[in-house]
Amino acid sequence: MIAALAGTLAEKSPERLVIDVGGVGYAVHVSLQTFTDLPPAGVPVRLLIHTEVREDAIELIGFLSDRERALFHLLRKVKGLGPRTALVVLSGMPLADLASTIAAGDAARLQTIAGVGKKYAERIVVECREPAAALAASAAARPRAQTDGVVDEAVSALVNLGYKRPEAERAVEKVNRAGAALEEVIRGALQGLSA
Repeated sequence: MIAALAGTLAEKSPERLVIDVGGVGYAVHVSLQTFTDLPPAGVPVRLLIHTEVREDAIELIGFLSDRERALFHLLRKVKGLGPRTALVVLSGMPLADLASTIAAGDAARLQTIAGVGKKYAERIVVECREPAAALAASAAARPRAQTDGVVDEAVSALVNLGYKRPEAERAVEKVNRAGAALEEVIRGALQGLSA
């Protein structure tokens, strides 16, 4: 089972990504939230992976954060809700809003997501309300600057380029600031490493 992929983002479209890992291209499905947070094609990335195994296919579902993966697994526990529908739900609103909406039992707001009818919205609320409340509370308790994954992504990118993890972490810490874009952090760290 594949748990994570680190490599170069070879292709990027809302339907799927292709991550090149040592010359092997892995097709990965992601939510629109993850898609919009990804860098452009050609840049190193690291994704957490859920491997979906069926009789007729093996699909990889990718996430940039533990919180999104946890919400995906929570949604997959809802009877009748498959991996593609779970991605549609994750794509429907920002993760913090989605967790809060489920925790509040707001089935009407869930129905505003394309593809989520009354039946699914009510099932999601009934089956996921308490765990979603715990996820929403833990997200609110963490500071946002360090939870966005920029630091981890930048370190992973530098390690993939051949730098040792400790030196990559030091270089990223020197240039990272709240709200900085991943590309900016990587570029600054590379300049520091080459100086």
